[in-house]
Amino acid sequence: MRKFYEEFKKFAMRGNVLDMAVGIIIGGAFTSIVNSLVNDIFSPVIGLITGGIDFSALSFGIGGAQIMIGNFINAVISFLLVAFCVFILVKAVNKLTHKQEEEKPAPAKPDDLIVLEEIRDLLKNK
Repeated sequence: MRKFYEEFKKFAMRGNVLDMAVGIIIGGAFTSIVNSLVNDIFSPVIGLITGGIDFSALSFGIGGAQIMIGNFINAVISFLLVAFCVFILVKAVNKLTHKQEEEKPAPAKPDDLIVLEEIRDLLKNK
C-alpha cells in the first residue's frame, strides 16, 4: 500500500499534471466568459438579423419517433458561435503575447564572444 501511495504521489506531483489542473480551472472560468459573449452579445444580434427565428420547435416524425432536428440545429449554431468567440479571443491573446515578445531587447553579446568573432573575421581575411 505504501508503494502505491508513493507512485500516486509521484504521478500527482509531476509538473505536467499540475499544469493540466491549472488549465482545467482556468478553462472553467474562461467558459463563463465565452458563454456570456455568445449568449449576451452574439445571440441577440443574430436574433435581430434572423428575425428571432427559433429552431427548437422544428421536428419531424418517423413512425412513432419524433426527431427534434431543431434542437440539433440550435446546438450546431451555438457551437459555431462558441468556436468563433474562442478563435477571436485566442487570436487577440496571441497578438498581445507576440507583441510583448517583440518588445524585448536582444541580449547583449558577452565581451569574449565579440573578441572571438573579431579573431574569426581576421583569420578569414588572411
